[in-house]
Amino acid sequence: MTSPRRSDATRSAILDAARERFAADGYERATIRAIARDAGIDPSMVMRYYGNKEGLFAAASTFELELPELGGLPARHAGATLVAHFLDRWERDEVLTGLLRVGVTNEAGAERMREVFAEQLRPITAGVCPDPADAPRRAGLVASQILGMALTRYVLRLPPLVEMSREEIEAWLAPTVQRYLTAEAP
Repeated sequence: MTSPRRSDATRSAILDAARERFAADGYERATIRAIARDAGIDPSMVMRYYGNKEGLFAAASTFELELPELGGLPARHAGATLVAHFLDRWERDEVLTGLLRVGVTNEAGAERMREVFAEQLRPITAGVCPDPADAPRRAGLVASQILGMALTRYVLRLPPLVEMSREEIEAWLAPTVQRYLTAEAP
């Protein structure tokens, strides 16, 4: 029988390998065999812990956006705070980039992205927008800007966006996100 300590280390190795493989190859091309090889284990262990590729992807794509608390800030700084936060996340976390890649090509990935943004972005949007009932639409608009920027800068790597400094991106994007969060509805 595997000890709990070794079991935790094995699960961690599998998840680390899966995150890297899904980020690099996407959902369709990533294989259980390749992930197991990267983790230095037998493929049967991946199946034992996660059941199948979908179960592994669900576990590997679980993460917190670590969104800042906006309630303590002046409302006028919410857009800039969110944009800076997401730039930090995209630049330090390949899991988010991998999830975006998978989300545009695979329904399981798209569903996971929807869940993450609904569970984590919508509540903080409700806390700063003029009408909390309008939070789902506003969160969707914020996500459109954040994900659009991430797709073009970190996945497609469009030269003009890759060449822009963080400060430039923040200066362009923050006012739009701010408007989505706090402006009166049209």
